[in-house]
Amino acid sequence: MAHYDLVIIGTGSANTILDSRFGDWRVAIVEQGVFGGTCLNVGCIPTKMFVHSADVARAAATGPALGVDSTLHGVRWADVRDRIFGRIDPIAAAGREYRHTHPDNANVTVYQGQARFVGDYTLEITPLGGTPTEQITADRFVLGAGGRPTVPEIPGLSTVDYHTSDTVMRIEKLPERVAILGTGFIAAEFAHVFSSFGSEVSLIGRSSTALRSHDKDISSRFTALASHHLDLRLQRRVRAARATESGIALELDSREHTEESPEVVEADLLLIATGRKPNSDLLGVEATGVTTTESGYVVVDAYQRTGVPGIYALGDLSSPHELKHVANREAKIVQHNLLHPDDPVAADNRPVPHAVFTSPQIAAVGLTEQEASERGLRYVTATQDYAGIAYGWAMEDTTGFAKLIADPDTGRLLGAHILGPQAPTLIQPLVQAMSFGLDAASMARGQYWIHPGMPELVENALLNLPLEY
Repeated sequence: MAHYDLVIIGTGSANTILDSRFGDWRVAIVEQGVFGGTCLNVGCIPTKMFVHSADVARAAATGPALGVDSTLHGVRWADVRDRIFGRIDPIAAAGREYRHTHPDNANVTVYQGQARFVGDYTLEITPLGGTPTEQITADRFVLGAGGRPTVPEIPGLSTVDYHTSDTVMRIEKLPERVAILGTGFIAAEFAHVFSSFGSEVSLIGRSSTALRSHDKDISSRFTALASHHLDLRLQRRVRAARATESGIALELDSREHTEESPEVVEADLLLIATGRKPNSDLLGVEATGVTTTESGYVVVDAYQRTGVPGIYALGDLSSPHELKHVANREAKIVQHNLLHPDDPVAADNRPVPHAVFTSPQIAAVGLTEQEASERGLRYVTATQDYAGIAYGWAMEDTTGFAKLIADPDTGRLLGAHILGPQAPTLIQPLVQAMSFGLDAASMARGQYWIHPGMPELVENALLNLPLEY
């Protein structure tokens, strides 16, 4: 049985931990799938590459309001797909080859297979394809095995063909009709992609609004705008799924239909986008004494340490944020703490931003107004429409806006939310202000803002806050 100084499970952000400082460590890396993890292969990067193509496709529809008549002649799905994975797949392959053969990794052994703990600091690896299994031990482990899509229990679902975000980007042709189960960010982004490419998209969910975890004003505005180009089936529960000659049919519970005559949505392709869950159950972490939350996230402290000495966890396996920029930061923390266990650094507790690359784009950081209210905080809000700034006039944008939530006594921002063009870029100065404690008045008045530029949206929103200091 081989023994290692360190075993890393997963090749997403955890794969970035190793550098020359680990050159005299005996290290093993275990990967059950493709090198590079979720972000590179089935998450952030390929989806945003699809989104950019979708943005270009949708641009034709915005021309007439600007006096420009243009037409979308069509979308070559195979060309879009192959451009994306023609870049991504070689990166994943090169990452695997680097760990296997490069002289820098002479101290690293790569195992390709499913890892599962079978005892204290003992890992069993089942190679792809099944037996035989192999057991290894180590003094330290980094658990970075990520997560996977959740699939709800729906009668008949096992009898139909369906996709998740892990598989849908590699389909052979563009479907005419797409049914998406879910109303969160994954569902919203793929709805944008497929509808912009010309598919008829039905978005199905139990909530009364799409993106319900966002600030109520953002969620309400997005839902209203999405209804113009998506078939929204909200406050619905999928009762059953069945195959049809052309694809699938979903039977829905709704107020307007009876059990004998259910509401039916038919589509050529079904995308399940109801969320993701951590892979802790696949790792059998309970065999080590590592604990998990009710949702399956590995419990870690501020130093990314589990309750078992020498075992760390990071990324989607332990963080409900499920964001690549969070996982990357946590990997740096784990790296330091592995090298300097007597002088550990803690995780960053500054507010974590996120974005939804749908149409329109959305970005947020900090508290929503409903969260601020639930916590009993004293706060004020302000909004600024894109239509109220010069560059908004240039774009003829009449629907986008920024919303800020702040402490009226200090001017410190509690939350920021933007819906509209380039929202993920525009929110960054607000992230910076929240991270470094800059108050709204100082931020608005203490610097130049390019005119006319889109950042004036942020400037004016800051100036609109009814502060009391």
